[in-house]
Amino acid sequence: MNKEKQIVLVAGANGTTGRIIINLLKNSETYRPIAMVRKQEQKDHFEKENVSTVLADLEEDLAHAMKNVDKVIFAAGSKGKNLKGVDQEGAKSLTDTAKDAGVGKLVMLSAMGADDPSQNKDLKPYLEAKKNADDYLRASGLAYSIVRPGHLTNEEGTGKIQLKEKLDNPGKISRADVAKTLIEVLEDGVMQNRFFEIIAGEIPIEKAVRSV
Repeated sequence: MNKEKQIVLVAGANGTTGRIIINLLKNSETYRPIAMVRKQEQKDHFEKENVSTVLADLEEDLAHAMKNVDKVIFAAGSKGKNLKGVDQEGAKSLTDTAKDAGVGKLVMLSAMGADDPSQNKDLKPYLEAKKNADDYLRASGLAYSIVRPGHLTNEEGTGKIQLKEKLDNPGKISRADVAKTLIEVLEDGVMQNRFFEIIAGEIPIEKAVRSV
């Protein structure tokens, strides 16, 4: 029996991690991605790769982007240029729109330390924006998983991580392994309504997210 693939909207699809997420979803037997991008040339890029695409801006109305969407991944970021507009309010807006559209689950790419931004003076404004977005999602009533990785690297993924609600030590993790983790927790019931931190480790991702 051929089960229909679930449609996953990826906000921030054109980012470094976003592109990895799209590629993984494109080759998935369970999901089919829609790349949410802001510019026509980005749309053209994904459509050349046979990826469904929607033009939408996190600071504007998002209702049109949510049509027929089953799950959502928020992987957008302003790289510090518009923390309030994109990282915080954009994430809140996406949460509201997903809830209104009856989306099954939203997976949020957050950051290690977002539980207590005061502990990191250098990243405090960024972590505050992330915390506000995370808290908003948690209170929304929408099913969610909030993934808080350590320092992101562009190294090849190992497929293995260390996972805890709060890790004792900061560490690094490849974007590839973060992307794989985000996709693993799209599944209903997996890390449902939970938040957790991840760094590189020894436990296979599919096992780590199901054994906590």
